[in-house]
Amino acid sequence: MPDAATPAIDPGVRIGHVHLKVADLDRALGFYCGVLGFTLMQRFGDQAAFVSAGGYHHHIGLNTWESAGGRAPAPGATGLYHLAVLYPTRAALADALARLDRAGLALDGASDHGVSEALYLRDPDGNGVELYWDRPRGDWPRDADGALRMFTRRLDVAALRTAGEDTKN
Repeated sequence: MPDAATPAIDPGVRIGHVHLKVADLDRALGFYCGVLGFTLMQRFGDQAAFVSAGGYHHHIGLNTWESAGGRAPAPGATGLYHLAVLYPTRAALADALARLDRAGLALDGASDHGVSEALYLRDPDGNGVELYWDRPRGDWPRDADGALRMFTRRLDVAALRTAGEDTKN
């Protein structure tokens, strides 16, 4: 844990990308590009691909270098819990939910964390995926002293679907 002698990390630091080992590159691209809507930026045969939102060089790298034909890690193993994709608005998250619905993909869960609303599912390789949007900072739950008080409650998925439909009218 950092202490007073160790300065905090620069607040401008962001996670730039995640790179996932996958069993089948075409299957993974079908999910990340075909369902979620990421854009393929570059592909290296059947070994690696880089996808992004908005033309960035890559937000997600996918490779089969050590995993072609492999299986997901067994429960109880260490590794990736989930990758999280941050959507800019609630309407954009509702659009992501509509994409999942059209693809017939089931959610593992859906939560309201006070600071955010989140959808949880698995990609074709069993990797956990969180799709979420952050509420404005001024709306984050805080206690009387101003300390952040996140929580986990059931997300009203039907209301999120309606939010997406409202933006189409």
